[in-house]
Amino acid sequence: MVFTSCKYKSETKQEASKEEKRPNFLFVLVDDQSPFDLQTYDPNSILETPIISKLASEGVVVEQAHHMGSMNGAVCTPSRHMIMSGRTLWHLPLSAQFQKKTDPHEIDEQTIGAVFNRAGYKTMRTCKKGNSYPGANKQFTVVKDATKRGGTEETGSAWHAKQVLEYLGEREQAQEKNPFFIYFGFSHPHDVRDGTPELLEKYGATNHKDKNTLPALNDKQPHLPPNYLQEHPFFHGHPDLRDEVRVSGVWENRDENTIRNELGREFACSENIDNQLEKVLAKLEDMGELDNTYIIYTADHGMAIGRHGLQGKQNLYEHTWRVPFIVKGPGLPSGKRVQGNMYLLDVLPTLCDLAGITTPKTVEGKSVVPVLKGEKEVVRDVMYGVYAGGTKPGMRSVKKGDWKLIKYDVMDGKVRETQLFNLAENPNEYLPEHNKAGEMETNLANNPKYADKLSEMETLLFEQMVAHDDPYRLWDQTTD
Repeated sequence: MVFTSCKYKSETKQEASKEEKRPNFLFVLVDDQSPFDLQTYDPNSILETPIISKLASEGVVVEQAHHMGSMNGAVCTPSRHMIMSGRTLWHLPLSAQFQKKTDPHEIDEQTIGAVFNRAGYKTMRTCKKGNSYPGANKQFTVVKDATKRGGTEETGSAWHAKQVLEYLGEREQAQEKNPFFIYFGFSHPHDVRDGTPELLEKYGATNHKDKNTLPALNDKQPHLPPNYLQEHPFFHGHPDLRDEVRVSGVWENRDENTIRNELGREFACSENIDNQLEKVLAKLEDMGELDNTYIIYTADHGMAIGRHGLQGKQNLYEHTWRVPFIVKGPGLPSGKRVQGNMYLLDVLPTLCDLAGITTPKTVEGKSVVPVLKGEKEVVRDVMYGVYAGGTKPGMRSVKKGDWKLIKYDVMDGKVRETQLFNLAENPNEYLPEHNKAGEMETNLANNPKYADKLSEMETLLFEQMVAHDDPYRLWDQTTD
């Protein structure tokens, strides 16, 4: 009996020790990727990312994840501020809008790196340089940042993977016991999309550089997106916007040859990211750390590339406002899809919740752990979106249930447009220019049958603008 008792106590102690082992985190952030590039979100996509698809099948896929928006043409800058700080768009440091105003800010030390450092984690980061949140980036203990958008091991995505692999190797050699938080950022598939030669060949793409010719079409290239247009029906309101007029290989062209080639380049870069992620996950498995690591995969925002006649990230259509968001890790369900209704600013409180860390009081986002665990379907009912990086006030969007409103007030009032979509009936946000047969497969803002819904959504948008301290008002918003 004494022997049995001792054995029981020994096992209990071992189990308690195992339970106390804190989880690791691998936060993967890619630069400019529409969720609809991935087969996880669009089964018709020809992009092959088996590792990301495996994460999705073994973890939780959030259907409705968005970046809140931008007051800056470099949409990634406020997006990354929101990721790092958990703050809403209009409550960010000045560096989110004015990138050279990088004086220390009171929330710098309430961002991901600093929070996890204080909690006893070993923190490491690799990502692109620039268009980011410098005050938060420097909080990580180990920082290996460089912009790598080339097509070789040294100039492309493999470089970022190398930094993570070397860091993990150093931990292994030092027999480091403290848990890690690794911010694994990529510079791709952001332009210039110089993929590796073999992946460019796979997707039938070339790094086209001649403005006077068009790239050739071939059967390997991705097909045009279903909501492709040769031009947007009205001006987007940002004169001389780099993404729309100066991207190498595209410029102002929106013909089939150019868009399919550019999608091929995008896919080549995205598959390479998948390849690099595979290396890091294999290393974690060899170290015995994979099962105790939360893996979060997302992007800073989506991307148009021909959808709706647009090229860049400065719009509020679903292909650009939404982001991929996949989470796998200890205690989470496998193969589950949830709505979520989350913003990227919910990342920090979610990470804190998963780690058992107190969320900083400066955070305005919400933990989505209850959604990931199936306790709730959404963390909020209404989504609010902004693009105010060009002429002001810019674009605003609001979404509730199946209904979505986008309003445009740009070019000193010369462009004032309203769009109303039912996303259940019109998930691709088809416009009249798409010439679809279904009554609801179009912009419904001018259809008298939906006048009450339009009024309801416009009221909702105004309420969201007030609630988020939006400094602007649209032409038909007259009261506070």
